[in-house]
Amino acid sequence: MHLSSIAHVMGVLLIVTGASMSIPAICSLIYQENDFLPLIHSAAITMAVGLPLFLTFRKDNELHIKDGFFIAVFGWVVVSAFSAIPFLLHGSIPSFTDAFFEMISGYTTTGATVLNDIEAVPHGLLFWRSQTHLLGGMGFLTLAIIFLPHGMGGLRLFRAESSPGQVITKEKFKPRNRDTMVSLWWIYIALNLIQVVLLVLGDMPLFDSLCTAFGTVSTSGYSTRNASIGAYDSAYLDWVITLFMFLGGLSFVLIYQVLRGDLDALKKNTELRWYIGFLVFFCGAITLILWTKGPYSSFFDALRYGSFQIMSLLTTTGFGTADYELWPSSAQMLLFLVCFIGACAGSTTSGIKVVHYVIICKYMYSSVRKIFFQPMAVVSLRLNGRTIDNDIISLALCYFIINIFMVLVGGFVMTLTDNMDYSSAMSAVISSLMNIGPGFGQVGPSHNFAFISDTGKWFLSWNMLVGRLEMFSALVLFFPSFWEK
Repeated sequence: MHLSSIAHVMGVLLIVTGASMSIPAICSLIYQENDFLPLIHSAAITMAVGLPLFLTFRKDNELHIKDGFFIAVFGWVVVSAFSAIPFLLHGSIPSFTDAFFEMISGYTTTGATVLNDIEAVPHGLLFWRSQTHLLGGMGFLTLAIIFLPHGMGGLRLFRAESSPGQVITKEKFKPRNRDTMVSLWWIYIALNLIQVVLLVLGDMPLFDSLCTAFGTVSTSGYSTRNASIGAYDSAYLDWVITLFMFLGGLSFVLIYQVLRGDLDALKKNTELRWYIGFLVFFCGAITLILWTKGPYSSFFDALRYGSFQIMSLLTTTGFGTADYELWPSSAQMLLFLVCFIGACAGSTTSGIKVVHYVIICKYMYSSVRKIFFQPMAVVSLRLNGRTIDNDIISLALCYFIINIFMVLVGGFVMTLTDNMDYSSAMSAVISSLMNIGPGFGQVGPSHNFAFISDTGKWFLSWNMLVGRLEMFSALVLFFPSFWEK
C-alpha cells in the first residue's frame, strides 16, 4: 500500500472535519451557550493533526484499490474519533466509547443514540451531531475527493465506498471524478435547502428545520427532540418529511438525469418501479391494519402515521412520530420486514437495497420456469433494459446471504455480551447493520442504546460501519491476501 498517499488523504479528512466544527461553533455563539470553547478546541486539535499529514505526505500521488479500501474503513473510524472530542471536552457525553458510538452512528447515517435527554444538550453540539448526517449522508470520502489533486485515484476511493448496487446498475455521471462529486453534492445540498424552507413554512423553528433536513435527505434520523418528529404533532411536517425521505431513497444518478431533462430514465429504471411498488404495498397494508384494528379511528390518521413509519424504516432513516410497539402485531411485522429492504442503490440509504431483491426475484422466477416448464429454454435476466451478467446475479445473492448471516451471528454475540433477549439482540444488530437507528424491544422507539455495554457498543459500531460501506469494502480487510504485496 502507498502509506504516504493514505496519510495525505487522512489529513484531508481531518482538515475537512476540523473546519466543519466552525459552523456549530457559530451556532453556539448565537445561542450563547457553554459549548463554544469545546468546539473551537476540538477544531484546533483536529486541524493540528490533519495539517501536518496533508502537508508532509504529498510525494506519492497515486492510490490503488487496496489503498481505497483501507481509507474507506479507517477514514470513517479516525473521523468519528476526532468528531467525538467536542462531547468529551464539554462533558455531555463523558465516555469516549459513548461519544464515538454517537459520532459513528451520525456519520454512517444510523441515527442510534446514547443520549437520554437530547433536549438538554447545547445547540452547538446538537448542530454538530446533526451535521455529521449532512457530511456522512453522501459519503464522507466523496467530499474528500473534491479536495484531492486530479489523478490521485479518486475513482478508487469512490469504488471502495460505493455500494454493490451501483456496480449492478452501472450508473455513471461524468468521466471526471471531481465533477461527479460536485454534481452529487449540489443536488444533495439543494434538496436540504428546499426542505428547510418547507419546514420553516410549517412553523418549525429554523434550528430544528436545519437539523431535521440534515437527518432526512441523508436518511439518518437524528432529531433535536426527545420524541423525534412526533414532538411537533403536525400533519404538514410529517408529509414534508415523508416526501424528502422518499427523495433521499432515490438514486442520485436518476435525480441528476431527470434534472437534465432525461425523463426516459424514469421509464427504464426497474429499481424505481419496484421501490414505488414496495411503498404502495406496505403503506397500503399498514394503513388498513391501523385503521381497522386500531389505534387510529380515522383513515387519514392511519395513512399519515403508517406511511411515515414505513417510509422511515424502508429508507433506513429512523425518524418516529409514534411508538409503533404499541401497534397491532401485524403492523409491527410489516415494519420489521421493511427493515430488511432499504431503498435504491446510489441513494443515501443503507440496507440490502431494492435492486438486490429485483435480481433475486427475477432469478428465482426464471429458475423455476426453466426447471419445471421450459428446461431447454435459455433465459436471460434484464435490468433497466440491459441483460444481467451471471457475475452480477452471484454478487446479489452473495450480498443478501452475508447480510442475513451477519444478523444471525451478530444477534448471538449481543446475547453473550449484554445478556439481551434474542429479539432485542437481533433488532439491535439489524438497526446497526442496516443503519436504521431505532428497532424493537429494548432498542425500540421509546428507548435508546445507552444501556448497552462498552463491548456491545463497539461491536454495534463495527456493524454500522460495515453496513454503511455495504459489506465488502469492510470485510475484505479480513482476507489475508489483502495484506499481501
